Amino acid sequence: MSTTQPPISQLSKIVQLSQVLGEQLLHLGWTVTSAESCTGGGISQAITDIPGSSGWFNQSWVTYSNAAKHQQLGVRETTLQTHGAVSSEVVHQMAEGAASRAQAELALAVSGVAGPTGGTPDKPVGTVWFGCFCHGDTTTEVQCFSGDRAAVREQAVLHALQLGLSKIRQYG
Repeated sequence: MSTTQPPISQLSKIVQLSQVLGEQLLHLGWTVTSAESCTGGGISQAITDIPGSSGWFNQSWVTYSNAAKHQQLGVRETTLQTHGAVSSEVVHQMAEGAASRAQAELALAVSGVAGPTGGTPDKPVGTVWFGCFCHGDTTTEVQCFSGDRAAVREQAVLHALQLGLSKIRQYG
């Protein structure tokens, strides 16, 4: 007799991904950091929820304002003015700034519009940009999530962890 397992919740997926990410980082002898805006520290929380995470995580930044992105991570003011905080260019600089400051081999950066307000025709609510610095290479990508503020933020944390894990698997 076969039983069907209920679908794994987003939260359970986040915990599982955080555990696997930690295992992979420990195997490589690497550390991870995050630079977060719309997720408000959700990536860091997911990582530090894992026992032993101090072996692969040292610090992170929640840089919600443009001034914080500039002051704490070195995002250029001209980049923020030209492209806006929710852009490929900004998350690229956030990821590189965090990696440099934390001396981490992996850095995950997130900036987006979680809602319910703040969306524009070019950047509607649910738009989230991701930056990933991995062992000297930085890539960016955008996703548009649906749901309320909590759902957008949760999906962004999940996606950031998946992105980081996919990048480090090239090395281990």
